[in-house]
Amino acid sequence: MQSYCVEFIILEGDNMTSIFPDVNINLFGIHVDSKHFFGVLTALVVLPTVWLRDLRVLSYLSAGGVIATLVVFISVTLVGTTEGVGFHQTGEAVKWSGMPFAIGIYGFCYSGHSVFPNIYQSMSDRTKFPKALFICFVICTAIYGSFAIIGYLMFGDKTLSQITLNLPKESFASKVALWTTVINPFTKFALLLNPLARSLEELRPEGFLNETIVSIILRTSLVASTVVIAFVLPFFGLVMALIGSLLSILVAVIMPALCFLKITQNKATRTQVIASVAIIVVGVISAALGTYSSLASIIGYY
Repeated sequence: MQSYCVEFIILEGDNMTSIFPDVNINLFGIHVDSKHFFGVLTALVVLPTVWLRDLRVLSYLSAGGVIATLVVFISVTLVGTTEGVGFHQTGEAVKWSGMPFAIGIYGFCYSGHSVFPNIYQSMSDRTKFPKALFICFVICTAIYGSFAIIGYLMFGDKTLSQITLNLPKESFASKVALWTTVINPFTKFALLLNPLARSLEELRPEGFLNETIVSIILRTSLVASTVVIAFVLPFFGLVMALIGSLLSILVAVIMPALCFLKITQNKATRTQVIASVAIIVVGVISAALGTYSSLASIIGYY
């Protein structure tokens, strides 16, 4: 989940630089450009929310993130319909050379599994958990697919990894979308970092310092490491594809099928076994292709 937080830091740096491109700071002979400045600023602003350990409090922040995502979607649609951009771009429906990259992106989008146990534990009515997951995945699929179609129809091959960077800066709807995108990570950062932080906190030796102090130090260190990684790999789309291919497909595709076979063992039907094995094979191939493609592109930048 820390990888998602890395993406949020990159996202904030890119979008805030788009809004304030001339921000540069020279401190004690060290030059800090706008992307690095806003990356550090984002970490400092989000840090107090990371210290929160109660998921019920964090759920209110997450609800704000859902609303923010819908606002961005509506704003981008309005830009296409009212700002003279239109939905008239055409091109190849499928580019096979871009499939490894696309696989990584989609793997990244569907791999929030590490948050699920914490959400389940925090629910007042846990019998509704499967229904909640189903609704969430349906909504996410609809939003992701709609964004992809609308973005391509608006900007075609020139669509950037963050569609907000394509939008005309003078448009009011563009400004709403851009600022909402800036606000959105603050609603999700703490929730995504919490599972990793809690797992590490459980490793604290009995009697070693105060639990609250250890929690604050650990969570602050995680945020700091997130910023460092974001600065080392400042490529939003490529990092997303790399994480999606290398880690997310393992969590979202390969491991569930392996766990199903392990749990059911001899009780699984032949159809279930064949389907599970097919999913595992496709997942391994997709992960390998996506990881190679992403790494090759990142190395190419350097």
